[in-house]
Amino acid sequence: MKGRTVRREARAKINLFLRVLGAREDGYHDLESLIVRISLADVVTVRPAEALRVDVRGAAELAGKVPAGGLNLALVAALALADACPQALGAEIVIDKRIPVAGGLGGGSADAAAALLALNELWGCGLGPGELADLAERIGSDVPAMLAEGPVLVAGRGELVAPAAVAPTWWVLVPSEPGVRSPDAYRWWDEDGGRTGPDPEPLLEAAAAGDVEALGPLLYNDLEPPVFARRPDIAAAKERVLAAGALGAVMSGSGSSVVGLARDEAHARELAAAVPKATAVAGPPPEGAGRG
Repeated sequence: MKGRTVRREARAKINLFLRVLGAREDGYHDLESLIVRISLADVVTVRPAEALRVDVRGAAELAGKVPAGGLNLALVAALALADACPQALGAEIVIDKRIPVAGGLGGGSADAAAALLALNELWGCGLGPGELADLAERIGSDVPAMLAEGPVLVAGRGELVAPAAVAPTWWVLVPSEPGVRSPDAYRWWDEDGGRTGPDPEPLLEAAAAGDVEALGPLLYNDLEPPVFARRPDIAAAKERVLAAGALGAVMSGSGSSVVGLARDEAHARELAAAVPKATAVAGPPPEGAGRG
């Protein structure tokens, strides 16, 4: 394997809806969500090394916020795979960081999923999708969804994943600083009385049909009210996106990023030009993207 390199894109995700059903005895929450991968991506590269180590690169304001050591999900993924793979050796895992940290975009989980796929190939482990999904579930709630190539419906605490139909869409992405920790967002939901959103079936139908005019007003996230109450800057970002002309807007995951739905690529770029710190992104990504 000396000199061999395997590379994978680790695409960010957005939640078109996030429905919180209630707290669980294990400290997590049962939820339902429609997750779509977008064109914004980290790049994960693995190559042989004497030991397992992670090197995070990219803009200092991003790379410096990535958890180190045993808190880094890509390293957790590598250790989990090494336990399941007799052929495992050392590896250097290089993450070119582009996804905002603690932004509700699943960056750490995407890196972990990409590391699993890349190391499975590098080490010749031969683990299939089911075996990798079992490992992913133990690494983090979002990691199973990030192994999937296309849009997925998730349930449970996020580990139950099923394919979903979502037509191509264009969005504008607006990050906010600082990020929001997922445990904080769900704790705030509990503290504030925890309301559960509506049946997502109309949203799912609009997403499958590519009816963006219908989809925009149906976007929702049950974590918005408690997060917005404590982070009015995120609420203001959503209002700016809507005021600029987005068809709809929603906080992704537990925050702090907001996404606005556009009619098409040209409209997304117009919105990005009109809203400070905004970026136009596509989702779902092209079929087969992220395989490296």
